Amino acid sequence: MNKKIIVAIDGHSSCGKSTMARKLAAQIGYIYVDTGAMYRGVTLYALRHGYLTDEGLDEEALRRDMPQIELSFKLNSETARPDLYLNGKCVEQEIRSLEVGQYASRIATLDFVREALTAQQQAMGRAKGIVMDGRDIGTNVFPEAELKVFVTASPMIRAERRRLELLEKGEAVPSLEEICAQLQERDYRDSHRAVAPLRQAPDAIVLDNSHLSIEEQHARLVELFAQASSTPQP
Repeated sequence: MNKKIIVAIDGHSSCGKSTMARKLAAQIGYIYVDTGAMYRGVTLYALRHGYLTDEGLDEEALRRDMPQIELSFKLNSETARPDLYLNGKCVEQEIRSLEVGQYASRIATLDFVREALTAQQQAMGRAKGIVMDGRDIGTNVFPEAELKVFVTASPMIRAERRRLELLEKGEAVPSLEEICAQLQERDYRDSHRAVAPLRQAPDAIVLDNSHLSIEEQHARLVELFAQASSTPQP
């Protein structure tokens, strides 16, 4: 007999967390939530309203507008993936840009943003039966999650994955070295922010997927899920 659980998948950017989490959720019939997309949504809002520029961030303006920022997910029937909607409009393509990705880690350091989004995420997982990926799911959002996985991969492999992702989208692609430097800079910001930094939960299972195929990663996750969700028979 299996019980419904919370699956928390954390790790560095461009490690394939979202692909792994989405694929697992689809197989086991759980709800999938990409928390990184939610922070990207707030970042896009700030960029569009001129609150976030190279010169800095107008925190008070963003704080004032937070109650007006509505984020939701809707399943895309063509891609079979959940798309993020910002105030009723699909912004899935816009939030995946390199610019939004670079600024998102700055937005994620703001306590009032994390507080608002963490509350939304916890509400989504109240009934369990959810797979959620991000930076602080197993340490901050759901420290009681029954299955915690921390995903990592070597910087250059992550950079190559990011390069291929940008190529597929038809976006301008920096050199591999530039992408790697950007990822390492983001790793540092994510790991050293004062509020809910990226770190491995003590009871998380580490999954280094540097040399694993998507199928091999998925098989390992399914195995871990089966172990965590099984209820011992009396």
